[in-house]
Amino acid sequence: MSTVETITQALPTLTLRNEQSETGKKQEEPYKYAQFLPVFPKDEHYPPLTPFEHVDPGLRALSHPNQRAFLDNATSVIEITPRLGLEVRGVNLAQLDNDGRDQLALEVARRGLVVFRDQQEFLDRGAEFYREWGRHFGRLHIHPTSGHPEGLPELHLVYRDANTTYNFEQDDRITSTTWHSDVSYELQPPGLTTFFLFSQPTSGGDTLFTSQVSTLSRLSPQFVDFLKTLKATHSGFEQAEFSRSGRRGGVVRREPVQNVHPVVRRHPVTGAEALYVNRQFTRRIVGLKLEESDAILKFLYDHIDRSADNQARVKWEPNTVVIWDNRITAHSAIIDYEKTGQRRHGGRITPQAERPIPANPDLKL
Repeated sequence: MSTVETITQALPTLTLRNEQSETGKKQEEPYKYAQFLPVFPKDEHYPPLTPFEHVDPGLRALSHPNQRAFLDNATSVIEITPRLGLEVRGVNLAQLDNDGRDQLALEVARRGLVVFRDQQEFLDRGAEFYREWGRHFGRLHIHPTSGHPEGLPELHLVYRDANTTYNFEQDDRITSTTWHSDVSYELQPPGLTTFFLFSQPTSGGDTLFTSQVSTLSRLSPQFVDFLKTLKATHSGFEQAEFSRSGRRGGVVRREPVQNVHPVVRRHPVTGAEALYVNRQFTRRIVGLKLEESDAILKFLYDHIDRSADNQARVKWEPNTVVIWDNRITAHSAIIDYEKTGQRRHGGRITPQAERPIPANPDLKL
């Protein structure tokens, strides 16, 4: 039996209950999205990522006469908070043309986060559509340790049910909240990122987002000027060791890396400056003594954690697609549903973007 078969069979029976049949017995139907269950092939290995030139699609939208034309037919566009996010109804993402996708990229760059409801067609388009969608926004990232559907390594999966979890979760802490920007340890981390749930608990399992533009703006100008002179190491080694210890599926398909990024970065389209450190992957400020680095990072992490006035919380209705800009936001899953036994199963399409641009043009990386 192959490793893929073994792990797939280890998942619980994924069925939904129909109404009673004519014989009075319950009938089972297969889980609709079973083809997107996580697998972890042991023989899957990839070489190190190589640099590439990224051209942000939002730049093209700057020349459009109506930069928000993709929202013209929306039935509802609501700000989630004044500082972060929109919730949109009445726009079918699966039907957007290239101009509409460019405008979407620009809107996400400006608002940080856009939540689209009623996206059944998007979810049901399947593997090739997911690839084509993501490639419009950048080179597709293949996660080094997470599960993916068989034959679709470009779709990063999250999965938890009553019996198991295949997520990067630290269960020895007092809270599941862990703010991060996805795979920030890569030389060219993600930009516009698309995430959706195939299955969600009836309550809980929300996602928190925060604006790293707003967290930066709340700091004193003198301190921000100092932060702009700093760069920090981001590491994927701990995530790899988590999998090598046998958790999450137990595979590392690309050797871990660490890279140095500015503590304050500039967005290539809007010019917005954003704090770019996160508790999950940032390890040390380069050039400072350990105690100095730890003190500054702890202050920044605590500031991110506590700044509810910069945050937005997304509740997952069925057929919701959430798109955010990893360059100017951070986020955290909320694991508050584990005792319900319900499944949370989702996919992330993660195009890479440019190497982070320092807000301080004189900072050398």
